Amino acid sequence: MNTQKCEQNKEAKEKTFVEKQAERMQRLRNLHTARNEARTQNHQEVVAEEARNKLPTNYEAKRRQAEWLVEDQKKREEAETEGKNYDRVKLLNISAIEAERLERKKKKKNPDQGFSTYEHATIRQYNRLVKNMPPADMERYEKQKQKYGEAFYGGPNVIIHGMHEDRKEAVDKMVDDLEGQIAKRTKYSRRRIHNDDADIDYINERNAKFNKKLERFYGEHTAEIKQNLERGTAI
Repeated sequence: MNTQKCEQNKEAKEKTFVEKQAERMQRLRNLHTARNEARTQNHQEVVAEEARNKLPTNYEAKRRQAEWLVEDQKKREEAETEGKNYDRVKLLNISAIEAERLERKKKKKNPDQGFSTYEHATIRQYNRLVKNMPPADMERYEKQKQKYGEAFYGGPNVIIHGMHEDRKEAVDKMVDDLEGQIAKRTKYSRRRIHNDDADIDYINERNAKFNKKLERFYGEHTAEIKQNLERGTAI
């Protein structure tokens, strides 16, 4: 009788050990699975972060602006289909303060502040050219977006050259615009006072303009060197 009880207790202990071993193995497999999943997720995050770092700094702003333009164009077309004034419908969804601010911004003039720097002059010319551009063809925009995929927005490692063909109308428009700029520059002339007593340190008119630019930007820093060269005491 005692021998049977001992054998039963031994079998119970062996079953308990087997169950514990199986439980430990199951937990170990779960840990391995969790580790593999974490490793996969970390790798995906690293790849995604690397892709984001390769994009331009203003990529998100450009993407949001492009999406807003597409959505705004769709709403405008829907309003025209229904025979509604889209600008009026849009104003109904904003506050009076915001509408007044937009109206003031629209009526605000761009005063001519004159020449300050070449950078500001370039910015002004760019804004003027953009303002004269025709409305965007959103249908063609969507087709190009689907055709080029991720390369549509460009990036530091994206080669865009050769992916698209320029339209003849666009090329003709660019040529006309450039010819207009050249004609405008040829008509522009400003009388400059000639100083007969000034030193002649140029060989032609273009060189004279270049020397004046150098003098304007670096004259105060090179005055002593110039004086030493004229006196013959430069080292």
